[in-house]
Amino acid sequence: MKTERKPKLDAFDVRVLKELQSDASQPLEELAGKVGLSPTATWRRVQKLEQSGAIRKRVAILDRELMNVGVTVFIAIRTNQHSAEWLEKFSSAVNSIAEIVDFYRMSGQIDYLLKAHVSDLKSYDALYKKLIARVELTDVTSMFAIEELKSTTEIPLNFVELS
Repeated sequence: MKTERKPKLDAFDVRVLKELQSDASQPLEELAGKVGLSPTATWRRVQKLEQSGAIRKRVAILDRELMNVGVTVFIAIRTNQHSAEWLEKFSSAVNSIAEIVDFYRMSGQIDYLLKAHVSDLKSYDALYKKLIARVELTDVTSMFAIEELKSTTEIPLNFVELS
């Protein structure tokens, strides 16, 4: 995670961010109306938010079922390797596997937690074999999501410090 200087945000900036998180494809005029600014002022704020890094990128969120990757698996990793060299090799291996969409270093009993989207158990098995062929792991525990009850890309904005 990058440690950059926090951008100075005001209430209008937060409204712009909230709206863009909900729908980044909405027309500028519609966005401006929702946040209570002119289209020109809104566009300047969007550009400022992009330049400051508050907006990292705008993307399309695809339907995983329609893309045939409807199975979500969480992979808990434990290792007895804690060198910088091992971590670099492990990170490289994980980042080279497209099915792995989230990758975290954890505290507690688990060293790393991965989230992957696959089409079925056979494709998960192929992912698993790819991973263990590339790096030595002590323990791998896989947990398959039975039902997705909440999933969002929107981050909470109620903790933003206003300038």
